[in-house]
Amino acid sequence: MFRLAKPFFLMNKTPLHAGSGQDLGIVDLPIQRERHTDFPKIEGSGLKGCIREAFEQKFTDNNDKKKIHLAFGYDDSEKNKDIKDFFEERKEFAGALGFTDARILLFPVKSMKGVFAWISCPSVLSKFKEELEICKNSGGMQENFFDSYQIPPEKTVADKKHLCINNSVILEEYSFAVREDETTKNFAFWLAKLLKTEDLQNKLVILSDEDFRDFVNLSTEVITRTKINNQTGTVQNGALFTEEYLPSETVMYSLVLTTPIFNSAKGIFEARDDKKEEELVMEFFEKGIPDVIQIGGNATIGKGITRIELWGAKNE
Repeated sequence: MFRLAKPFFLMNKTPLHAGSGQDLGIVDLPIQRERHTDFPKIEGSGLKGCIREAFEQKFTDNNDKKKIHLAFGYDDSEKNKDIKDFFEERKEFAGALGFTDARILLFPVKSMKGVFAWISCPSVLSKFKEELEICKNSGGMQENFFDSYQIPPEKTVADKKHLCINNSVILEEYSFAVREDETTKNFAFWLAKLLKTEDLQNKLVILSDEDFRDFVNLSTEVITRTKINNQTGTVQNGALFTEEYLPSETVMYSLVLTTPIFNSAKGIFEARDDKKEEELVMEFFEKGIPDVIQIGGNATIGKGITRIELWGAKNE
């Protein structure tokens, strides 16, 4: 069972495809979605794999590799003999770092005024509030926004002058009557500061749960891919398919979970008077995670480039 939990945020800088495999629907290669809501997500296992890969690319020293194995779990594909012998002398053990599924927080939608807006809804924000509460109760954070403020109500905007035309916001081809709300304004300001995204304080729209669900289902990017036969210069038979992406500027969040090391040799994670093992594992993650990582498929064509923003002491 985890001892410590903290949130961190993922902001797509390019479209992202965390695939669920082939499908019988209109899109050949759809993205992962929650079963009960149909909201986009990224499986925790896939997210952990991408983050581990980012650590392995950043840290190549043998001592650092041992830390990665202790934190993420031993990978028996390790080629270094010294490291392999070190760990194979011990029993198999789980990693001390865990990750929840990355959930959608904000979704970008084309706007008639202001170019685009970020949308969310009460059910998404209620889940966000619950997960921040888990982090607070575990001791991973001192307080969260919702300790002092309420969840923003639906059909509200943070700033009418940046998005509204005659008291309505026009997203894609749909018009929504909205009002400016102080709770929404406060939430947008807090989140913009947290994510270091100044535009957010002017471009947040809270829709109903049903309208949000429709947008995240119908307004993702669907791209048609082909393969050209080099001999004929035409599309190769059977090589035409469609692929779904979360668009650039999508904002998601996940929880990083830490436990004591499940191994007798704890290395730098040995508990000290001032810090427990799970706190040292969390510190390792926070200091080691790159600002930008690649998540999902199609890395060779620039997809899945994602900025990571941690919940740090400056935000508490």
